Amino acid sequence: MAVVPVAIAGRPYEVRIGAGLLADLVPQCAGRLRKRRVPVVTDANVHKAWGPVVDHALREGGHEPVWRILSPGEASKSWSELAATVDWLLAEEVERGDHVLALGGGVIGDLTGFAAAVLKRGCHFIQLPTSLLAQVDSSVGGKTAINSAAGKNLVGAFHQPALVLADLAVLDTLPERELRAGYAEVVKYGLLGDADFFAWCDNNAAGLLAGDAGCREYAVAHSVAAKARIVAEDEFETKGLRALLNLGHTFGHALEAQTGFSDRLLHGEAVAMGMVLAARYSARTGLMSGASAEHVARHIADAGLPAELSGLGLNCNGAALTAHMLHDKKMDAGKLPFVLMKGIGDAFLARDADLADVATFLDGELT
Repeated sequence: MAVVPVAIAGRPYEVRIGAGLLADLVPQCAGRLRKRRVPVVTDANVHKAWGPVVDHALREGGHEPVWRILSPGEASKSWSELAATVDWLLAEEVERGDHVLALGGGVIGDLTGFAAAVLKRGCHFIQLPTSLLAQVDSSVGGKTAINSAAGKNLVGAFHQPALVLADLAVLDTLPERELRAGYAEVVKYGLLGDADFFAWCDNNAAGLLAGDAGCREYAVAHSVAAKARIVAEDEFETKGLRALLNLGHTFGHALEAQTGFSDRLLHGEAVAMGMVLAARYSARTGLMSGASAEHVARHIADAGLPAELSGLGLNCNGAALTAHMLHDKKMDAGKLPFVLMKGIGDAFLARDADLADVATFLDGELT
């Protein structure tokens, strides 16, 4: 088992990475499960695959799991599901010192974490991420949120988990599309600040996606360690450093909004396409070589992820996509910073991007 510390001032916690952690749930959570009844939030797909393991682990450890099972997908990150989850936790008499378990991917982690953040002004929660994307990204760092009509993740709070248990065994039951979508958040860490890790991805992506246990553990641990370093230095995204983790997300969130936050385009797929667009726009503005930008696009395509905007069938123009960007959380004094690249492994926050020029660029990519 690999253990990565997240050194948040006053609230440090661990991310534990290895196979079999869900079956060993109660010992892993030692000292945190104070009551016999333990609330677990999950979705129907995850409950079918891993609910019996968690249920058995809790009962063997002397606890009684109580389940809230949501519908899979982004639609569950809503006001109505947040309210229903909070009411359920209140009915379960969850106290501020209790720990709620979030068993699932990014949607479950975001919703449960936000519910924990507002319940009685904050109770504890433990992340049990069941997707590659959640293991390497959304379960770490304390960003919790729901979606609104205006856009993705616009209502939320910073609320750090008490513990993250990333059980690599769950990746064996993950649908191939979900696994590939999660890989986008792995390679992101190479592109934003670690050219050597991008080179590792070039050589090992196929093994990771095919099920190589060593590749998976290394990729998850390396990605978590990279995020932990950034989050520890810039927890609330006030220094600009944590904003680098949004590489591909400004373009990606616009694509998700255009497709109605539906399964037509998974979050990781949107981020993958967004990173290609960020690379190509960086090349367009002379920041990055065209060869490097196409290297990024080729890597994304070889991983089975979307790398050509024209292939998404969006039936819109660049102006429509940039209109979605106006709701981006990073908007500051009417300006939208973009995470762009000077090269592979050299991302930065550009505060002077012209949205009209971005729209023109996107028009070219759409045709």
